[in-house]
Amino acid sequence: MVFVLALVLGSLLFVGILRTTLVDGVAATAEQSLDTLSSRVEVAGPGAVSDVEDALVQVLDGSGDVLASGEDTGSARLPTSDRAEVVRDGERWLLVSDDLELPSDREGTIIVGASLDDADQAISIVSWLLVAGVPLLAAVMGVVTWLVIGRALRPVDRMRREVDEIESSRLGSRVVEPGSSDEIGRLATTMNRMLGRLEQAQARQQRFVSDASHELRSPLATMRQHAELARAHPDAIELAELSDVMLAEGNRLQQLVDSLLVLTRLDERGAEQADELDLDDLVLEAVARLRDSGTVEVDSSAVGPARVRGDRALLGRAVRNLTDNAARHARSRVTLALAELDGQAVLIVDDDGVGIAEADRDAVFERFVRLDEGRARDAGGSGLGLAIVAAAVTAHRGTVEVSAASGGGARFVVRLPVEL
Repeated sequence: MVFVLALVLGSLLFVGILRTTLVDGVAATAEQSLDTLSSRVEVAGPGAVSDVEDALVQVLDGSGDVLASGEDTGSARLPTSDRAEVVRDGERWLLVSDDLELPSDREGTIIVGASLDDADQAISIVSWLLVAGVPLLAAVMGVVTWLVIGRALRPVDRMRREVDEIESSRLGSRVVEPGSSDEIGRLATTMNRMLGRLEQAQARQQRFVSDASHELRSPLATMRQHAELARAHPDAIELAELSDVMLAEGNRLQQLVDSLLVLTRLDERGAEQADELDLDDLVLEAVARLRDSGTVEVDSSAVGPARVRGDRALLGRAVRNLTDNAARHARSRVTLALAELDGQAVLIVDDDGVGIAEADRDAVFERFVRLDEGRARDAGGSGLGLAIVAAAVTAHRGTVEVSAASGGGARFVVRLPVEL
């Protein structure tokens, strides 16, 4: 439609320009004849135009009366306005006029008309050619555009059908890449990368559901086992022991549910608060908790001031998870350091334990990952602590990484942007 509209507007503009050009040419011809006849009349008098054929010629006196006319002009007075148009015997004429000096020093006016018939015929022929040619050209253009674009987009339609056939159980399928470096090829490559990400996300989700189900089943099974034992054999277990088991497993179950809710919230909405806070206060609170537990020696002498913007509860949980993880794996000592460097708040948590193998350093931040399968359940945790740390730090546009500490254990380094 845009192409047709452009053709129509272009055709109208072309016809208008052609008409103006042809009329200007007729006017120039008439003015040349006017100059020639004016000279003749000034010498021989008005009767010099009486034998002029194939043109309209008329001489008027000062009062506007007709003194002489050409053979094809007739006696009717012609208008004296410049470029006036008249119709004689169905033929259009363009008139030009000029003042002249008649013999015996009289003033007069000469009028000369040139036929517009040739110009009208040329304009009519061009108009009909455009009337017939524009629809034909538009039709040819439409067919060619349909074929060319259809052929160009055929791979897109094929990819659409292939993607439409992919179901959630077949996310391993991929669309056929055309092998070209154009937009279609890049679209196929991008779509395959998207399918790959969806497949990985589905695998992570299935693994997460499986691991979560297993972790939640364990405390529930323990609680049910002790409850059934107490009902079947009341003398086999004391009430205090049953209460301790129920409280411990209930607490573990609550921690699991809380951790899962935190991870779900981070996946869906990220960090919800953006308050200015002192990160060193959160670190020192975690230090106080470790010292109160008395399990390890804590060195916080390198903790300096650092202010960040973020969710206080979320960052506090991340710091506690890091320090609890360090205390769980340390032999006797945990060291913490905090400082602002290059526009970032850098938190370092070291322990003097056995450390983490380089091949496992990325895996420790995955959910439900326990590198040491031989540890007791209550010592090893649920495998969600470091996953929450990674998710919380990422939600605050920061990074967390693990390496070897100077004392041989693990070193966790958290970097958060300082924005006040």
